[in-house]
Order: sequence, then C-alpha cells, then structure tokens
Amino acid sequence: MEAERRLEQALRALLPAAMPPIPPELKLGKKINEGKTKEVYELPSLPGCVLMQSKDQITAGNAARKDVMEGKAAISNATTSCVFQLLQESGIKTAFVKRHSHTAFIAAHCEMIPIEWVSRRIATGSFLKRNPGVKEGYRFYPPKIEMFYKDDAANDPQWSEEQLIEAKFRFAGLEIGQTEVDIMAHSTQAIFEILEKAWQPQNCTLVDLKVEFGVNVTTKEIVLADVIDNDSWRLWPSGDRKQQKDKQSYRDLKEVTPEALQMVKRNFEWVAERVELLLKPQIQGRVAVLMGSPSDVGHCEKIKKACANYGIPCELRVTSAHKGPDETLRIKAEYEGDGVPTVFVAVAGRSNGLGPVMSGNTAYPVVNCPPLSAEWGAQDVWSSLRLPSGLGCTTVLSPEGAAQFAAQILGLNNHFVWSKLRASMLNVWISLKQADKKMRESSS
Repeated sequence: MEAERRLEQALRALLPAAMPPIPPELKLGKKINEGKTKEVYELPSLPGCVLMQSKDQITAGNAARKDVMEGKAAISNATTSCVFQLLQESGIKTAFVKRHSHTAFIAAHCEMIPIEWVSRRIATGSFLKRNPGVKEGYRFYPPKIEMFYKDDAANDPQWSEEQLIEAKFRFAGLEIGQTEVDIMAHSTQAIFEILEKAWQPQNCTLVDLKVEFGVNVTTKEIVLADVIDNDSWRLWPSGDRKQQKDKQSYRDLKEVTPEALQMVKRNFEWVAERVELLLKPQIQGRVAVLMGSPSDVGHCEKIKKACANYGIPCELRVTSAHKGPDETLRIKAEYEGDGVPTVFVAVAGRSNGLGPVMSGNTAYPVVNCPPLSAEWGAQDVWSSLRLPSGLGCTTVLSPEGAAQFAAQILGLNNHFVWSKLRASMLNVWISLKQADKKMRESSS
C-alpha cells in the first residue's frame, strides 16, 4: 500500500543515527511482559529496543469482559504508529522507533511507570460516577488531568500527586519525585491538546485520552510509552456521543454477539482509516520574506531556518517599497492570487517603508523584522513602530521570533504547525524544570 510505504519511509528517518539497520526478520529474545492486549519482547540484535506485539483481543472492565476480535492487532498497531509519528514529528519525546509489521512496532526499552494518566475535555464515563452532581457534557478548561495506579485487583484506584511522590518509585535509576510528576502531568495535557487539534479538521471531538510513561533505560529520561490506539480515548464524530467510534461501543454492549463484535470492529477500522489523515495537513501555508536589499539576506536566512523548524515553507524575495513600489505591489498580488495562506515578513532597515506599504495594501498579516544596526538602530526602529493610522503590521526584532509569530498565525488552521508550537512550549518548560532540579541538587 502506498500509504504504508510512505509511513515506513517517514519512520525510518526517525531512527537514531547510531542504531544499526533493522533486519526485515527480527530474532525475538525473551518475553519481558504480557498484558491484556500486547506482548513485549527483547530484541538481541537491537540493544536498547523491544518489540511491541499487539493481540487480537479486546477487553473491558480489567478483563472482566474479554473477546477475540480478528484483525484488532493490525488495527491497533496502525493507529498507534500514526499517532506516535504525529507526536514525534511535533517534538514530543516518545519510545516509538519504527513500525515493524502489520501487528508490531519497535520501541525504546523503557521501565514503565505504573500510572495511567487521563486528560479529559468533557465529563463522561467513570468521572460522573466518581463525581455525582456533575452533568455529562461538562467541559473542562483547561483539560482535567487525573491519574490512576495500575492495579487490576484494586480496579485501578485513582491516585493523587502526593501518593505518587510518596511511593518513591525508581525506574531505570530515576526516582519519581515532584519534578517527574510535574513533567508527566504537563506532557499529558500537551499530548491531549495536540491530538485534540489534529482531530478537529475531521469534525471529531477528542473527549478524553489515557496515556502511560516510562523511563528510557538508555537515556534515563521520561518518555511517552506503551500505545495510543482506539482503546486509549473517547472519540465522538460531530461531538455526538451516539456516534462514538472508540472502545466504549464495546463496553456498552449488553451482549457480545458476532454481529455486535463486527460493529465494534467497523468502528475501530473507521478510526484506523482516518487516523492516517492526521498526518496530512488540510491547509498548507507559507511565509514570504520581503527584503529591501540583498545585503539583508543573512538576517532573512535566520527567519527561513526558523520557519523550517515549524514545517513552514519560506520564500525570500528582494523588493524596495521606496525605489520600486510598483514591483512591491506586483509581488504582493502574486502571493495573494493563488489562495495559499501567507504571512509577509518585511525586512528593511533605516527608513522602513516596506512593512507599512505592504500592510496598507493587503488584508494578509504583515510582520516587520528590521535588521537594526548598532549605530542607527535606536533611531531606525521607529519607522517600524510608529505607523500611520489604518495599518496593522506588528514588529518583532528577533528573526526567530518573527518566524514564531508567523507560525502562530498559520497554526490556527494547520494542526501540524500548531502541534510543533505546543510541543516546543512543553519542551522549554521541561528544560527549565530539569534545570531547577539540577540546581537544587547541586546546592544541597
């Protein structure tokens, strides 16, 4: 299949450079773990990696209900592979390495933290039972984060942050303290919001999401692990619970008949088919950098490089609103005429007429990013800041900041760009949190 071939190529690019090529037939080592819906095997030829093998089994109520659903392993594996690829390309750290077969994928070996993290946008299901008085459909802003300790015998009790910290878990040499709990909580919210945004173009509401984290035994860092498939979320097309396509349709069965199981399977297939569309942007935007002089190309290249980090095409043009206003307006019309959402970045020093002229003649957003000199910068910047009435262009002095501002505009209608911005926010927050922990440890 063409879609599967493209996915294989994209995932191969995600392999760590130091990792040896993956042979088509992997020799499995010992079974490390077996759950209700998957098995985990060592891979002797790929140190630091494991094989996650899905099963044709569907369960509910901690396996109080359990059935074989032929084809579920392939459906779950395809769903997980697409979701993890989207998250990885956004910048979320995951254990996922590569889809290996129809029913298995390769992942970094992690010691799993026995907590299920749940992010909820809409109150439904078990939340209503635990919180009587809350009506179904109540919306949480921001998403509500909960955690549950994985213990089948105790029916996965809800835990508090304090319980998790006091448990003093240690995995792969990392003790799970306040910093690690905060990282998992913030990551859970970011992951939910990225997937929520990705489903919106298909008019599907992501109601809630369950994820798990592990400690990578090689890097000793917390990463998103396990799987994210149709067992992991509630998904309501058009926001309508009656159209649910997730595992709740199996939980709600009064009796499991072959016909009912086929209905559930069709729901899972519906999700697996559409989850591939999460990897395809609905609307492609671009940034057009207009420089008043070719001497500013170094400044403009920084903008283009930063745009690439968000997956945004960026074109560099040379035009002067003072010396060639007709050509400037012709270039403007060229970008307006093909229907591609565009953000203009005007790069002009000294007297910046480029940004204001553009802003006064287009309904597209314009960002001034003047290359200020040490000698005249304090005077020159006012031509970008003090504008005639009726002009709406903003000014961002940093080339990277101008690219980020453009990404925030384009990300409103492009979930790929938005997810990269959201993951970047998370990663900056995590780096500060870890730096603070290191500082405290060095001072004690």
